[in-house]
Amino acid sequence: MMRTAPAETGGSIYDVARVRADFPILGRQLAGDMPLVYLDNANTSQKPESVIRAIDEHYRLHNANVARAMHQLGAEASAAFEDARDKVAGFIGAPSRDEVIFTKNASEALNLVARVLGEAKDISGKGPLGPASDVVITEMEHHSNIVPWQQLSQRTGATLRWFGVTDEGRLDLSDIDTLITEKTAVVSVTWVSNMLGTINPLDVIIAKAHSVGALVVIDGSQAVPQIPVDVGTLGADFVVFTGHKMVGPTGIGVLWGRYDLLAELPPFMGGGEMIETVTMQSSTYAPPPSRFEAGTPPIAQAVGLGAAVDYLTALGMDKVAAHEQHITAYALGRMQEIDGLTVIGPKQAVDRGGAISFTLDDIHPHDVSQLLDSRGVAVRAGHHCAKPLHLRFGVQSTTRASFYLYTSTAEIDALVEALHHTKKYFSRGPGGG
Repeated sequence: MMRTAPAETGGSIYDVARVRADFPILGRQLAGDMPLVYLDNANTSQKPESVIRAIDEHYRLHNANVARAMHQLGAEASAAFEDARDKVAGFIGAPSRDEVIFTKNASEALNLVARVLGEAKDISGKGPLGPASDVVITEMEHHSNIVPWQQLSQRTGATLRWFGVTDEGRLDLSDIDTLITEKTAVVSVTWVSNMLGTINPLDVIIAKAHSVGALVVIDGSQAVPQIPVDVGTLGADFVVFTGHKMVGPTGIGVLWGRYDLLAELPPFMGGGEMIETVTMQSSTYAPPPSRFEAGTPPIAQAVGLGAAVDYLTALGMDKVAAHEQHITAYALGRMQEIDGLTVIGPKQAVDRGGAISFTLDDIHPHDVSQLLDSRGVAVRAGHHCAKPLHLRFGVQSTTRASFYLYTSTAEIDALVEALHHTKKYFSRGPGGG
């Protein structure tokens, strides 16, 4: 018998059913006539019709390379690409559009920052990074905000240090004065943990870092899609995020940086459009953002990201954040009803985003995920690119349910029902037989 898709059951900030209608995939039926219950949004979000249409229209009617062709299509493509930059700048409160650099994802943006800082001749008046320098991160980082800094430290001789995490899943700031010192050149921290959902106290960290002259890099991959962001007042020096987690396409990320810093930094890659002049002996480089956008950029993806920004702006990021808190609080409450389920991270929806990682008795997370998938519930199982954080909590892997602006309370109910079914299945003995 075909089941109908879950509907919202009240208490929401906006009409979730209307929002869900904008996302074609959410109406899909899976194997066994199960409606899709998509709870893997920290991994990637789904795309509204307006974003899909914008990308399709670009390729159908306006496809050309940007900043090169003088013909009409080239002018149209260039205008659309730069219009997307304007939209992103406005969306995050950037003081200047020239502070917005398009990359292929947040990982590339973080690698860009780590690479160019390592090659810079001076970091905040402290000279180049070297054996006398410290770089500070945290134990709750995504691998994309760990590995580039490890590589930087190996290249330069700088010492990599990090904040620990409390049993509750919060950053342990008790040793902030011994971690962030006059030796600290860079502090790079996630805004919202992709595993724990924890929202970190950036104001405290940024203030301390700047008090010793350190630069601050923020991984906003889980934050920019969920909460209102104003980089002009945030106080950070760099912020990175990715398009595909904010109802935009894959293949595009964003690096925002203070223009005065960007203008002093060397390029990340060499190639077309990042230069002023080239001779066989030497080259000079274009000002930001072109300096950091070598080669043909992600044009159609930028157009799609611009459409995503339009969608989120129309909905209202304050409402998106309020819905995220509402649905996360509801999920945490319902999941506490399940015996043997342990949430890894904050148990209350306070300073918390919409990702909940958990274990269920001694059932392997991959088995949990597979059983949930058989009932149409899409979650993620594994280490979520956060192996050090799993090690901190003594688990090899977890199951993660993550929510977004279209998640309904009925979908949470479907998750809980599927988790009860999973427990019953494995309580029957080996193989569930």
